[in-house]
Amino acid sequence: MIVNAIVHESAMAAPDEACGLLFGSVDRVTAWSATPNVAAEPHRHFEIDPAALIAAYRAERAGGPVLIGWWHSHPGGDAAPSPTDAAMAVPDGRLWLIVGAGGVAAWRALNGGTVHGRFDPVTIELA
Repeated sequence: MIVNAIVHESAMAAPDEACGLLFGSVDRVTAWSATPNVAAEPHRHFEIDPAALIAAYRAERAGGPVLIGWWHSHPGGDAAPSPTDAAMAVPDGRLWLIVGAGGVAAWRALNGGTVHGRFDPVTIELA
């Protein structure tokens, strides 16, 4: 199951934040990938490797899986977006899946969200 694999990947990366890409449709994640966290302080922040992101966009344009969002972990924190997440998020409607201590939650990045003015919680199917 996708969520179990992402939780496992997150645990393996701790105490650093793990991160990666989500593929599927608006309301369903059908695939995922882990990417290197290239943040200067990976124990406090995440930054998806730009090369992995570019490769995913190229694959999508060539008929591959649709990139619908990202996932990352908050080792020792909760599964809610942080103020830093909100500052970094583009309000493009993409999915943010966050793995926290004791849970996983999905969020949609948009203008005027209920959390930090940037995110709304969503229910999504994880294939």
